[in-house]
Amino acid sequence: MNKKEIAKQYITHLENGNIKQVVALFNENGMVDSPLYGIKKADEFYRELNSDTANSELHLKGIFEENDSSSLALYFTYKWTLKNNKKVEFDVVDIIEFDNQNKINKLKIIYDTVTARKLVEAL
Repeated sequence: MNKKEIAKQYITHLENGNIKQVVALFNENGMVDSPLYGIKKADEFYRELNSDTANSELHLKGIFEENDSSSLALYFTYKWTLKNNKKVEFDVVDIIEFDNQNKINKLKIIYDTVTARKLVEAL
């Protein structure tokens, strides 16, 4: 699979709550840098996110990739229903860094956390 195909799989698995499949896209040292959850190993981050989530809807707006780069950017809208049924919607940019096996080495999540932070803290 190429990087764009992996990125599309990531979006699909995340939306469907398929955490094992999301984590399988990462290498064994894969890390996630999240504005809400901090920097964590991928499996730890996605387990925590999943435990806070009742439902997710992701709408991909674009995938941006430079030639000869090991990174790409995903731009999408995230409609997030937390386990207490509170809802928040925001635009997200994920910067994905791949290793030479096309496994995700690092994923940096970028979005405005003003509303989401308050809701997660209330869980």
